[in-house]
Amino acid sequence: MDNQNPTDWLKRQINEVVEELELSPSVYQILKNPKHCITVSITLERDDGSVETYTGYRSVHSNLLGPGKGGIRFHKDVNEQEVIALSMWMTLKTSILKLPFGGAKGGITVDPRELSRKELQQLSRQYIQDIEPVIGPQKDIPAPDVNTDGRVMGWMMDEFYKLRGRNIPGFITGKPPVVGGSEGRVEATGRGVVINILEAMKKLDMDPQQSSVAIQGFGNVGSVTAATLYEKGVKVVAASDIDALVTDPNGLNVPEMVKYVEANGSLKGYADDKNPDDLFDVECDVFIPSALENQITEETAPKIKAKIVAEAANGPTTEKGDEILNENGVFVIPDILCNAGGVMVSAFEWMQNDSHDHWAEKVVNERLEKDMSSAFLEVYDMRNHIDKSMRHAAYYLAVKRLGDAMIVRGWIDEER
Repeated sequence: MDNQNPTDWLKRQINEVVEELELSPSVYQILKNPKHCITVSITLERDDGSVETYTGYRSVHSNLLGPGKGGIRFHKDVNEQEVIALSMWMTLKTSILKLPFGGAKGGITVDPRELSRKELQQLSRQYIQDIEPVIGPQKDIPAPDVNTDGRVMGWMMDEFYKLRGRNIPGFITGKPPVVGGSEGRVEATGRGVVINILEAMKKLDMDPQQSSVAIQGFGNVGSVTAATLYEKGVKVVAASDIDALVTDPNGLNVPEMVKYVEANGSLKGYADDKNPDDLFDVECDVFIPSALENQITEETAPKIKAKIVAEAANGPTTEKGDEILNENGVFVIPDILCNAGGVMVSAFEWMQNDSHDHWAEKVVNERLEKDMSSAFLEVYDMRNHIDKSMRHAAYYLAVKRLGDAMIVRGWIDEER
């Protein structure tokens, strides 16, 4: 796989749009680097009494539109450049959705499968202790990401309470509803992906019930996406995770697969295990990368036969991979639009915490569908207006809004 540094291509895309819009070069200068990225060394006493250290990060790319907003991931490959790139994508994401947030991201370089529950909780609490000076409901608001969930957010919320001496639920989102989390937050990213896919199908005159889907990654986002599509009559013909690939041209039993993964931790052993890399060869109408960065590359992009690629993961496509998809006429729903349902409902949670309110799940889902559909149509209309790809149109809208905000706030001169 091509392990391209995601920030390099990201910066080139931002600069290209700044020049195309004839914005001040200062816009690019402000957006090309994060406001700050801190690195912390976390000391953890293991259950056997030994001591290990882990490296944690927190990047705030921008506070132009509001406090930083972004998830925390626990993964063995987390590094500074990845966290910075993810925080930059989040800035663009919140701009597209017109949310009152800037972009942020955090993580710890750790394989959480190697830790006990007690060790994982202690690591989560220690991370919050170490980054406490730079986070808060009006500074930087964490959320779940890869290998973190409501349970982890609950631990982090409790630790922040201890540090500040009072309850501040709005400092973190993705919490369980019993402690101020929003209904529908766990499923929000996957539901948002499905909303985008169905809107794209309308524009491309595709019948959902006559369409097939292949999904890479069967964690929270991938499994919710698969289950929601299944409920709507879309045929899921393939799904993979790090351990296995499951295929059936007649359609998989997604609810059964979800139960299997909940019980066993992965798809391994669900059926005859196949090589996960063979997913790219599966015949399908929609291909959904829902794993990590740099999956659709110069090597794998030519294999994709789908009409639509819906980027449920952040940065799944490399620059070369994107060029090949465009040359082959694939309709790409870019990550900064496609997987934005999570931050949308995180915003709803933050609003509920701020007003001491709690919305019914129906209200959350209805507003998510309305706002995500509106964002998709705005990007789609811009695509047609500038005659470029959906990715370029999304960047175009995001950077224009950020440039306008810089003028309003006096960060740059109005004369361009």
